[in-house]
Amino acid sequence: MKILTTQTVKRATRFGGLAFSSLVIASCAMAPASPQGAAEVRSKLTALQSDPNLADRARVELREAEAAVRIAEQPLPEADAALGEHRVYMADRTVSIAEAKAATRYAEDQRARLGEERDEARLQARTREVDKARDEASRARSAADAAQSSEAESAAVAARQAAEYQRQIDALQAEITDRGVVLTLGDVLFATGSAALQGGADNNLNKLVSFLNQYPERRVLIEGHTDNVGSADYNQGLSQRRADSVRYYLTQQGIASQRLSTDGIGMDRPVANNDTATGRQQNRRVEIIIENPS
Repeated sequence: MKILTTQTVKRATRFGGLAFSSLVIASCAMAPASPQGAAEVRSKLTALQSDPNLADRARVELREAEAAVRIAEQPLPEADAALGEHRVYMADRTVSIAEAKAATRYAEDQRARLGEERDEARLQARTREVDKARDEASRARSAADAAQSSEAESAAVAARQAAEYQRQIDALQAEITDRGVVLTLGDVLFATGSAALQGGADNNLNKLVSFLNQYPERRVLIEGHTDNVGSADYNQGLSQRRADSVRYYLTQQGIASQRLSTDGIGMDRPVANNDTATGRQQNRRVEIIIENPS
């Protein structure tokens, strides 16, 4: 048996190491790698999967893209470089399709949302218009009701005033005519041939004073009338003096003199036949004409 020297052993060891290193380098050079472009496609897919506006709008397409990218990332030997290039191309197309589908659906959703917002805005505008119209109608009804109520109240007040006015006319035993309210005072106010008021005359005259005080804007005409006994001149003078006596009494009770005017008619306007005593008594009178309201 041949004995190996130490130097021989060292040379053998160094040669074996070199051979092993060469084998490792050759093995690495021949190991399959992911095709060129696969990393870019993966980055594109990751960005799409991270987009909050697109990721949920193409889930099926993203699953297909994920599968295509995984296939494209599979290592291949240099001999299959064309296959790797094709896989990367298909993966990129699949990712692009998923992105386009997601973007289209996002745009559709945006249009739908904008349409809903527009419809909602229109609905709110119509609602505001309806509410405004309803409010205006309600205010109009309230105004109409208030006007009707006010009109009814005014009518009721007018009716009460008219009733009170008629009551006062009845108390005076007067008559409403076109000339005005006519109150006829018979010859019992005066003694025969006299223009001086008798003691019991103030009862009717005081009612007249009360009425005139309630209607201070109305003017009064006092007319004296006589029968045909005596001359026309005498009767005209007597009728004038009697009218003046009534006027004087009214002013003494506080009725403004400028409201009162007198006229002696004499025997020119009889209301009954002077051939009888009763007729002559009716003709001997004083008429108080209170003007109608304007």
